[in-house]
Amino acid sequence: PPLFQRGEKEKPPLEKGGLGGFDEKKAGFELNPEQQTAVSAIHAALGRFQPFLLDGVTGSGKTEVYIHLIAQVIASGQQALVIVPEIGLTPQLQARFSARLPGVTVVLHSALKASERARNWEQAALGTATLVLGTRSAIFVPLPRLALIVVDEEHDAALKQQDGFRYSARDIAVRRAQLVGCPIILGSATPALETLHNAQRERYHWLQLPRRAGAAQPPKFSLLDIRRQPLRAGLSTVLRERMQQELSAGNQIMLFLNRRGYAPVLICHSCGWTGKCSCGDVRLTLHLTPPRLWCHHCGRAQPVPQHCPSCKSADLRMLGRGTERLEEELQPLFPEATIARIDSDSTQRRGELKRLLNAVRRGEVQIVLGTQMLAKGHDFPGITLVGILDLDRMFYANDFRAPERTAQLIVQVGGRAGRAERAGQVILQTRQPEHPLLRALLHDGYRGFAAAELRERNEAELPPFAHLALLRADATEELAALEFLREAKRLAADIVESDQIFALGPAPSPLARRVGRHHAQLLVQCGERPQLQRFLQHWRQVLQKLKRTKELHWSIDVDPQDMF
Repeated sequence: PPLFQRGEKEKPPLEKGGLGGFDEKKAGFELNPEQQTAVSAIHAALGRFQPFLLDGVTGSGKTEVYIHLIAQVIASGQQALVIVPEIGLTPQLQARFSARLPGVTVVLHSALKASERARNWEQAALGTATLVLGTRSAIFVPLPRLALIVVDEEHDAALKQQDGFRYSARDIAVRRAQLVGCPIILGSATPALETLHNAQRERYHWLQLPRRAGAAQPPKFSLLDIRRQPLRAGLSTVLRERMQQELSAGNQIMLFLNRRGYAPVLICHSCGWTGKCSCGDVRLTLHLTPPRLWCHHCGRAQPVPQHCPSCKSADLRMLGRGTERLEEELQPLFPEATIARIDSDSTQRRGELKRLLNAVRRGEVQIVLGTQMLAKGHDFPGITLVGILDLDRMFYANDFRAPERTAQLIVQVGGRAGRAERAGQVILQTRQPEHPLLRALLHDGYRGFAAAELRERNEAELPPFAHLALLRADATEELAALEFLREAKRLAADIVESDQIFALGPAPSPLARRVGRHHAQLLVQCGERPQLQRFLQHWRQVLQKLKRTKELHWSIDVDPQDMF
């Protein structure tokens, strides 16, 4: 079957009067008024293109809205597609969908065996599968009777393929829904500013779920100033005492540290040598299970030296803390507690992530710690306390999207607390309690933060009020990449049709040397997307004819999510 199908000729008629045989009382969950309003609005759009922003606070029951609507689609003999940003979100959703929905649910992501992935793809393409759940690449799976697309956690940067064939699964999903003629739901507790802007302009139908489902209440956020405070395992005295209280009450705790490995830096105390990868300006991260210095950019690993390679001193010290070290330091502080670490290192073995998540849900783990793998989508009813550690370093990323992503991460991580009857608390350890981002989040919530951030973006003429394209070039010699970009900028000046298109740069990338190559970039900014698209189409053709050495590579990234 073709990848995307236009029109609705082969679609059976939809029932407009109900949920197509889906009995919500039999399913064991009755929708609250806000959820019912969302279901009714989207149900009325089945059979035609209509984008929806389902803007619901963490724990508001967005998945229940999905389930009720997918049930209608399946009952009418059609198919649904659900896209999530990370593989770690698929086990929980697959279990819920399979338990509540009829038909065949298949999963598509890169961690599956090739044979299983091919089998699931074939079931989707033949129409045997009624529901496809997958990560970003699943947006391309053929579905002959597609009637509904859901993009969950639509704000997540992982939905953008950042190298090779670059694409945004969220944006392609909207375009695919338009081509097929079906509604699309973009769901998030912290919508991307571009999506919020589209909703405010009424390009998307904005549906809001402002309260948590059932008896659950939103968690209480509090800032903990750790300046001049003694820390053990990176935890302040206040946080350790609060953790002990929760453990004594039989509750679970989650600690968030967005840095894997044991320590980010290995340094010589005698001469100041630090471990760097030969591929570029990248520090090697120390891992102890197994012992190695590992480059998180190129994947190269090397043995941990016993002596400084520069001065031969044996006084090598570790700076900073990763999840591996935090796990080790927590054991003596809470000897009676079972601790589970969930990051990309601890879940490499097939099935390990699912096992750990199930253990947390069953209450077999008292303290769960991990990286952003835990930040979104997971439902851990027993967690009543979330501690966010080493928050301050997130404020200094050299990217205009950093405040937005930091705010999203804080809200999403905090949303894991208090999702059942027991109240939840989120403690943010910081040395900058006066930071305006933190103050805006605590005082006005994510909506207030987003409104202020959109005002700043408008004044700075940044997305969503302008549109960007990034021309990247890399070569074995730094001068070659920069010379190519200078020539590209000169050619761009001959193509520009209005004064709304600006070329900024060229300049070395923020991480200029990595994987053995020198990287540079040229940023193009335009106020109108059609103008930018016309310019890029012409510019690309000109650049393809430009003479260059075989060692030089270049690419154009439209709507770049990372500025390096």
